[in-house]
Amino acid sequence: DEIRNVAKLLGTDVLSKSQFHKNSKITISNILKYFPNWSDACKAAGISHDSSRDPKGDEELLTDFGRVVREIGHVPAMTEYLLVGKHGSNAFNRFGFWGDVAFKFCSHFEGSEDWSDVCAIIQEDSNRSKWTKTSIDPTTKQRVIAPRFHAKRERRPTYGDPIDFRGLRHEPVNELGVVFLFGMVARELGYLVEAVQASFPDCEAKRKVSQGQWQPVSVEFEYASRNFADHNHDPNNCDVIVCWIHNWKDCPERLDIVELSEVIKRL
Repeated sequence: DEIRNVAKLLGTDVLSKSQFHKNSKITISNILKYFPNWSDACKAAGISHDSSRDPKGDEELLTDFGRVVREIGHVPAMTEYLLVGKHGSNAFNRFGFWGDVAFKFCSHFEGSEDWSDVCAIIQEDSNRSKWTKTSIDPTTKQRVIAPRFHAKRERRPTYGDPIDFRGLRHEPVNELGVVFLFGMVARELGYLVEAVQASFPDCEAKRKVSQGQWQPVSVEFEYASRNFADHNHDPNNCDVIVCWIHNWKDCPERLDIVELSEVIKRL
């Protein structure tokens, strides 16, 4: 009944979770106690749901991965994909480790002439030594042999590159790492945290705007800034994105970006 009432109030046939959250006293958490997901709740109410955040199919994810491989000419690291790919890294978790995505791609598109060139790139990449990778230094134009990757072992944690920044030994590899790192430097950046929560926006804080004056701001944590759009968050209900990587080219101007990978270089 409440879902139908909110849809009627807004005059819409397609209702998103964020729209419901802003216009109802019933929380999404309450709804998910009785329905497996938001789409099932809307279906039961006879209302179409906003499908933009629905899980993407394997083919859609792998197709975009293949597009990136073709575009850059090699299998991308996760950070490379996030810069030019259409999806967030979490969408690929179903395939296992990031290094498994390329092999899943070849398995999925085996025998497809449309993707034979990409499969060849992936095969060539995997045939190279696991110990070294040859590249060209853009400054000296000299060939450089850099350490390559070892095989990953299952059921063991994965760390980011070493940074040894105060109490954090490695770069963040997910949103929780971003939250932890922001907590370490928030005061130095002129932020006072009032509350951290599970629902959007993630954090309520105050920001210093002049000597002796602070203003409240809403903060959303993301590993990569473009995940904000992938999660279908409303920019009008947020002031700041705190992220490790800023890769959202069309980011609305009203959103301030705190890119921690750059911030810690100054600290």
